[in-house]
Amino acid sequence: MGKDYQTIYKILRTLQKWRGRENFDVALVSAKQMKMDYPDWEQLMIELQEGGYIKGLVYSQGLTDQFPHLAEPITPRITLEGIAFLEENSRMAKAAEALKTIGEFIP
Repeated sequence: MGKDYQTIYKILRTLQKWRGRENFDVALVSAKQMKMDYPDWEQLMIELQEGGYIKGLVYSQGLTDQFPHLAEPITPRITLEGIAFLEENSRMAKAAEALKTIGEFIP
């Protein structure tokens, strides 16, 4: 199971858990929490939004930027597509089992 799928699972499941709660802290799905370098996390978050799994991000790409970059505030929310992906994707189920096995829990 690839680390990206485990990270995607953790991000989406955390967003699902905190869905609609005003006291959600983006630190729960931050690069640090996901044990990723910020540029890798930033691109993953943008890809999740472009794929329709999350919304609420604002990003732009300047003329000198090779990749788009997130703008503050970062307020991701899971979409119905993201929830369906969690429920239906067998890789996500495997990621969940792998996380349980290694003892990582979603806050």
